[in-house]
Amino acid sequence: MDTEIKSLENKIQQFVELCHRLRADNQQLRQDLASAVSQSKRLEEKINMATARLEILLSQIPAEDAQ
Repeated sequence: MDTEIKSLENKIQQFVELCHRLRADNQQLRQDLASAVSQSKRLEEKINMATARLEILLSQIPAEDAQ
């Protein structure tokens, strides 16, 4: 009976440790995701600004006259 209780205690302890590890991993993944989303938004803004600048530059190029 004592060995069964000890075995159960060990299994419970392992389970608790696993839960703590998974919770920490989950928190890290949430932070990584938030960072990736933020970076994606910044890059999207840069692309939009570059696109707008290119459109302005293209509009300033004189059109070729059809001869």
